[in-house]
Amino acid sequence: MLEHAQRSRRLVLFFALLVSYAYFYEAGGWNQNSRFDLVRAIVQRHRLRIDPFHENTGDKAYYRGHYYSDKAPGLALAALPVVAVESAVLRTLGVDPESPRGIVALTYTATVAVDGVPTAAAAVCLSLIAVALFGNQAGATFAALSFGLATPAWAYATLFFGHALATACLLLAFGAAVAVPRLTMTRARIGCAFLVGIAAGWATVTEYTVAVPAVLITALVVANEQSARREDRLAVMGALFAGATICAGVLAWYNLSAFRSPFSLSYANEASFGEMKTGLFGISYPKPAIVVELLVGAYRGLLPLAPVLVFAPVGFWIWFRTSADRKPLAVAASIPVYYLLLNSSYFYWEGGWSYGPRQMAPALPFLALALAPVWNATGRPGRFVLAAICACGIGITLIAVSVTPQPPSIYDRPFRQLWWPAFLDGDLSLNHESFETAAWDPRLVRNHPEAHEAWNLGERLGLRGRTSLVPLLAAWTLGAAWWVRGNLRRRVT
Repeated sequence: MLEHAQRSRRLVLFFALLVSYAYFYEAGGWNQNSRFDLVRAIVQRHRLRIDPFHENTGDKAYYRGHYYSDKAPGLALAALPVVAVESAVLRTLGVDPESPRGIVALTYTATVAVDGVPTAAAAVCLSLIAVALFGNQAGATFAALSFGLATPAWAYATLFFGHALATACLLLAFGAAVAVPRLTMTRARIGCAFLVGIAAGWATVTEYTVAVPAVLITALVVANEQSARREDRLAVMGALFAGATICAGVLAWYNLSAFRSPFSLSYANEASFGEMKTGLFGISYPKPAIVVELLVGAYRGLLPLAPVLVFAPVGFWIWFRTSADRKPLAVAASIPVYYLLLNSSYFYWEGGWSYGPRQMAPALPFLALALAPVWNATGRPGRFVLAAICACGIGITLIAVSVTPQPPSIYDRPFRQLWWPAFLDGDLSLNHESFETAAWDPRLVRNHPEAHEAWNLGERLGLRGRTSLVPLLAAWTLGAAWWVRGNLRRRVT
């Protein structure tokens, strides 16, 4: 009975988050256009070149007279089955997949499928990891909700970027790595190790910067296997590296097909951003001033947008003090540090039109995981404070995704200058860039709804302004009521 109730709560968590992500269509931009151009090129023309579409983005590579997406291919490849099937369905319905209507349908479905669904699943995975490590469902749920709604993860789940998928795959790999030493059956450990290899590998194919955390998670599996029998250890290691090899093979095939070498990455042929050719693809060394900006700055700071994460260091300390096995802690704490140093070392550290420090996206679930022990160690008044701060983060993110999670770089204080005033005016869904064109005109950002390409489901139902968010709030209310009802029934029984 208890296990059934826990499964039901996880399903509610998953669908509540998925509805929150699928509620918003944020339209186009250079980053997402570059990725979807690759999908279109493969599905429609069976080529990797994006020559017919390249004018809709500045994020592109140029090699031997042809244009390619400059992004890692993992997200586009993951979206291929969805787009191919939906394109066929649209044709049977008399809709041209290459028409404006068809492109909107394809990009909305693809974004939900490869960004929204993985992020919602990652939140559920986060709750399972937290229960396994800390043994408290309430703390695990708080950590999962904080990650899913009170951090920039919500914004990335609505955009056809690679961050959401890479983050979900990396967290899945970590969860599987934590599970491996807890399993008694060798076959189960082999399967879990293979999952680590596949998930960590695909995260890297989706975002190249995930390679270092992927190695750390792989090292966690290797370290935990040192006490196993030699035969079992070899089988687990073989499964781990088999999964990683499959993903490496996919990336090598893509690089060879596009750039005539399995080791030639798209960024080596960057067409628009010259500084990508300095250092290691634009990465040099950490700058203290940028570290501060990434943490607390009004322009791209993480903590002003996700204030609940300020308690993550406390959670890591509690985890250190109370854990007998600190290897998972070492990996989980190292990943946010790595991304902070990496982001502050990057020439284009601000991430263009970004909601917070988007290059740090894969660190978010690991910071949120550290909130679980904070919740568990805190009394009722402290939990009220934690919940209130988390609610503030949810409100901030809701405002941003309602207006636009891609604030133009002319705003050095996006919340004060764009999100809050636009939200108060009921001026939502501001992006007017489509997946076919990406020419931004500042005159169309505010008070020109007829020019907006973005929308939310409430607006599709005919609602306007802040009223368009009422169906989402109603869905949240129903989910919360079901959750409370389930808790009351559990206490009675």
